[in-house]
This record gives sequence, C-alpha cells and structure tokens, in this order.
Amino acid sequence: MREHDVLKKNKNFYIGVGGTVLEGLLSGSLFLLLYSVMQFLWAGQFDLNRVLMLTGAIAGIFLLRILIYSYGYTKAQIGGAEVSQNIRLFMGDHLKRIPLSRFTQGQTGDYINTITSDVNNYEKILTHKIGDLAKNFALSIMLIVFVMTIYVPAGLILLAADLLLIPGLWLSFRMVKKYGKEKNDICAENVSSIVEYVSGIQTFRAYGVGGLKNKTVISAMRDFCRISFVYEAKVLPVGAGLGILIWLSCPLVIWTAYAPWAAGAIDTVSYLLVCMLPLFCSKLANAIFVDLTSYKNLMISKGKILGVMDEPEESGSMEALRPATHEIIFDHVDFAYVPGEPVLKQASFTVPDQKLTAIVGDSGSGKSTILNLIAKYYEPAGGVISIGGKPINHVAAERVLEQVSMVDQDVFLFDDTIRDNIRHARPGASDAEIEAACREANCDGFIRRLEKGYDTPTGENGNLLSGGERQRLSIARAILKDSPILLLDEATASLDIENELAVKQAIANLLKAKKTVVMIAHTLSIVKNADQILVVADGTIKESGTHEELLAMNGKYAAMWNAEQKITV
Repeated sequence: MREHDVLKKNKNFYIGVGGTVLEGLLSGSLFLLLYSVMQFLWAGQFDLNRVLMLTGAIAGIFLLRILIYSYGYTKAQIGGAEVSQNIRLFMGDHLKRIPLSRFTQGQTGDYINTITSDVNNYEKILTHKIGDLAKNFALSIMLIVFVMTIYVPAGLILLAADLLLIPGLWLSFRMVKKYGKEKNDICAENVSSIVEYVSGIQTFRAYGVGGLKNKTVISAMRDFCRISFVYEAKVLPVGAGLGILIWLSCPLVIWTAYAPWAAGAIDTVSYLLVCMLPLFCSKLANAIFVDLTSYKNLMISKGKILGVMDEPEESGSMEALRPATHEIIFDHVDFAYVPGEPVLKQASFTVPDQKLTAIVGDSGSGKSTILNLIAKYYEPAGGVISIGGKPINHVAAERVLEQVSMVDQDVFLFDDTIRDNIRHARPGASDAEIEAACREANCDGFIRRLEKGYDTPTGENGNLLSGGERQRLSIARAILKDSPILLLDEATASLDIENELAVKQAIANLLKAKKTVVMIAHTLSIVKNADQILVVADGTIKESGTHEELLAMNGKYAAMWNAEQKITV
C-alpha cells in the first residue's frame, strides 16, 4: 500500500460528512417553522389543527435528525478508524525497514509520539473536525440567505461578520504555525525523556537521582508546560478579539432593522426573528474559528506522519542470500554513528569459514559495531562487506539476517511464555525441537523447575527471570535458529559466577556445530583458544593472529593479557 492510499479518505468518511451536514441543515429548518409559528400567533390564526401539524413536523424533523446523526456519526467514526488503522499498519511495516541508525533516543520519541498521539490527532480531524466544519459552514450560509429573504441589509451584516473570519484565521494560523510545531516537537522530546526515565527508574533511584532530582525529565516537562501556555496565550487573544467583533453584529442588526420596522416596511415578527438569528450566527462563526484553528493545529500531526512515511527504507535486493561458504570479509570499511566522528577507519580483515574468530579491544573501540555491520543493523559509510564472497552492501538486511544468529549481552524477551519466546527463532519449530535446544543451552533444568514449566510467562522484557536465565534462553534461540553464522557479543558479561559457568557451558554446546563464529569477550581467557583473534583499537585492526602469535608480537594484546593475569592472581 502506497502513502497516498494510506491517507485516502474512504466511502464511510464521505457518508459521515454528508450525514453531519444534512443533520445541520435540518436543525436550521426549525427556524423556518419557528417563523411560521410566530406569524400565525401574531395574526391570531393559530388553532389546534395548526398546533398538531407543526408539532408533528417538529417531531418528524427531530426524529429524522436523530436517525441521520446516528448513522452519519457511526459512519464517520468507522471511516476515520479505518484510515488510522491503515496508517498504523503502514507505519508499523515501514518502521521495521528504517535503518537502525535512525533509532536514537530523540528519534525514538518522535516515532512513539507520531504513531500514538499524531495518528490519534489525525483521526480526530476525520471523525469530528471536518464534519463539524462542513455542517457549520452550510448552516451559516443557509441562515444568512434566510435573513436576506427577510431583510437584505441584515443578511449582509451577518455575511460581513462571517468574512471577518478570514483575517482572524490568518492571524490564528500564523500563531499555530509558529508555536504549534514547537509544541509538537517538545511533546516528542517529553515522550523520549519519560520513556528513558521509566526504563531506568531502578538505576535512578539507586543513585538518588529519581523524582525531583531527575533534571532531564523535569526540564522536558517544564518546556512542555511553557510552550502550552505560550501557545494558548498567542491564539486565545486572536479568538477573543474576533469574537467581540462578530458579536457586535447583533446590536448592529437590531439598530439597522429598527428604522424599517418602525416605518412599517418590516413586520414585527420578521423584525423579532432578524434580531434573534445574529445570536445563533455569531455562535456558529465562533465555533468555525475554534474548529479551524484546531484543524490547523491537528494538521501538524499529519505533517509528522508524512515525515515518518517519507523516511528512506533500507535498500537492497530481497533475493535469498545462499553463499556456498560463510567467510566474512571487511574490505576497507568506514563507519561513524555521528558524522565526523569515525568509529571504524579503513578496517580490513577476514573471518574464516566455520572457524571461531574473537574480537578484543578497549571499550568503545568498535567491537560491537563490527557485529552490527555484519548483521546489517547499520550500513558502512565506505568499503565492502562480503559473506561467502558475495558483497552484502546491496542485499536487504532481512536476507542477511537469515544467515545470522545473535547472542547479545542485553537479551530482549517478549511478554510471553518461555516456549513462545524461543519459538520466535523458528516459528515452525515443534515443542520437541524447542526443548532439545533448551537442553543444549543448559536451561531445560531451571525451566522444568518453574511452576508452569515451558508455559511460564517471562514478564515484560523477561523481568521475571534472572540475567543468566535470560541469557541461556537467548542461546537456546540461537541453537534453534541454527544459522551458519553466529555472533556473540559479550554473552557472559555482568553475570554472577554460577550463571557465568552455566552460560559458558551453553556457549560451548552452541559452538559444537560447524559455524562461522565471531565472538566479543571482555575476558581474554575465554578466547585464547580461538582460531583467530582480532585486536581493535582506534577504529582499525591493530593486530590479528592466534593467542600464541599475538603474545609473541609483544604488542597491545600481550599488554592486555598481562594486565588480566595480574588481576586474576
């Protein structure tokens, strides 16, 4: 589905708007009946038959209005909900194709705000604002024409009062354009700050920076309060001033029509009605101003939606990647998260097929970046990355990830059962295959000790399990997926001794199969038996070789090894 099809208004929407307008015109027709009743009363011709006839007409119009309003309102709600559903489905599908480098904290707040608040705002436009505006415009025109049939100058005054909406809305739209976008941006930043605060509340409290001490969240909330006040302070005076001018049409019509009434050119009933209708017309004009100002503000949300929809997706061929071998080659690869601050500079190395390659180096040297580039979570700024001799620069990330299993130090689990969390690695896997993978991952034992076994919920992001248990479930997923390339990112970091031993045994079982393995480890003793060790420093591969070869070089690796040995003694 293309962008313009997603935002395209549907049949239900147009039926809803039509029903709302028709209901509004029927409500206006009651003034015609009122005029007739007043004429009969003034002429002394009001009898029981006319009472019954007019009462029946009013009851019929009222019943018809209820039916039309109910049908139109329901259709408008359905039509608007269909559009917002299409938008959410499109954006959900689109977001999974946006490069991961776009998902910074601030940008994530924008995405969350757009998918939730902005889509809701756009739905309000479709379900309420457009229908109300069309109804009020039609009813205003109807009443002005009706007044003109009675006394033309009074109708012209009402028309002039409505035309004052043009300069008033021009000023209002300028304020909305200037402050509305700023309000929307600050709201997105506020969402980002709150998401970060809620996610890290445990850490904040542990270090005594929760509540009022969290300056980032408080500052974001103050900014939002400030811009909300400024926005109202700039728009409200325009509406108030316009309202005063529009309501002046009431005494002006009374004064203008008085002379013709006194001279007998206008009958008393017509004069009374002409004096009454400006009150209703002024109320309609104020409603149009408020709704159009709100409409303009809500249209900022449409712009945000289109902005996300227009974000470029990851490019690349969707043809299956089936190399005969799975060696990985980096050929002069450059990468930077922030322009001008390179993480990798002309990095070149080869990961042999079906061998274990370990990557070591200082924190922030680019180790995890290498894994992310292999998995195509990020795109290199320069150079070529190949798998089995086939460059992956122009291959879709989904096709590359079919060849890769990853075990990260930060394990993400869905709020689901243990069984279904593991099954995500291979949706068609049987229960027996899942349990076999868990035995290999050294987690079958603790799972069976749980009250519901494999049907035990893991909680939100696995919060009902320990770090070591989550890590072993992650390894079980990698075993079940059984991809030819395995990426391990400090899988034993931040674990206690008991869990570290259990996870190391699980990794040992995982490494039994012949796979191309790239492992990042913070402890050199874990990787000393690797087929190849790469030492990363300053964005380049400083040294490479086996453990013995690197020690013989007496370079950075040897210094790291010696330092580790002193710590463990």
